[in-house]
Formats: sequence, structure tokens, C-alpha cells
Amino acid sequence: MSKEVIVIVLLAVAGFLAGGVYSTYRTAKVLSAILGVCALVAVGAAVAWMVS
Repeated sequence: MSKEVIVIVLLAVAGFLAGGVYSTYRTAKVLSAILGVCALVAVGAAVAWMVS
């Protein structure tokens, strides 16, 4: 796979996780926090992959 495809996939995963944060925030705050951390890791990985 090319470099751009991997970055796009990682950003899509981060968006999916951010949507999970939004939908679970009222009912399960701990799960929401875990999903938020995972979304931040996915964004960080996409940026690191793009820069390298």
C-alpha cells in the first residue's frame, strides 16, 4: 500500500473512534475516555506516518 492510503485509513479509524466517543459520552464515560485516547493515538500515528 502507498503511504497516502495508510494515512487516510488511520484518519478514518480516528474519525470512527471519535464518533464512538460522541455516542458513548453520556452513558459510559470510562469507555468514552478510552475511545478518545485511541482516537488520539490513531491521529498521532497518521501524522507520524505522513512525516516519515
